[in-house]
Amino acid sequence: MIAVGLSMDAFAVSLGAAASGRALDGRAAFRLSFHFGLFQFLMLVLGWLTGVSVAALVASFDHWLAFALLLFVGVRMILAGVRPDVQTHQKDPTRGWTLVMLSVATSLDAFAVGLSLAMLAGPIWYPAVVIGIVTGTLTLVGVRMGTRLGARLGTRMEVAGGVILIAVGVRIVYAHLGAS
Repeated sequence: MIAVGLSMDAFAVSLGAAASGRALDGRAAFRLSFHFGLFQFLMLVLGWLTGVSVAALVASFDHWLAFALLLFVGVRMILAGVRPDVQTHQKDPTRGWTLVMLSVATSLDAFAVGLSLAMLAGPIWYPAVVIGIVTGTLTLVGVRMGTRLGARLGTRMEVAGGVILIAVGVRIVYAHLGAS
């Protein structure tokens, strides 16, 4: 259940990326699912290794970092959808720094879960592998669903994809501020 919960951000982002028409082929779907799964795995392990000592420091800004990254990419997608003449420099969210930013933004919660597992003196390798695989799988499902939506609704989905990214960022901030 933790794996599915952590994967929902990656699912929503992959749905938006594919619906916008920017992650349609099999290679793009693989890159997105591989990186999202890998980053979930790595961030969980990194959080576990970091342990209790810096939990308060990271918890104070991780949600704002995720929001900023998702807002940046989302605004670029919206601009590209509304004004095709505006150059966004990165049309494919499954390549380059955009992919890295999305991977980090969708996996920051895994870092916090890793910290929690360290505080509970729980194991890390089995949960990390399961979370990585579930995230990768749900990302592929999101890409497939988004591709179908994009084919039906056309270029308007690029704007919707950007709005989805921003909404995921807002949800992350809201969840962290509401939990405080």
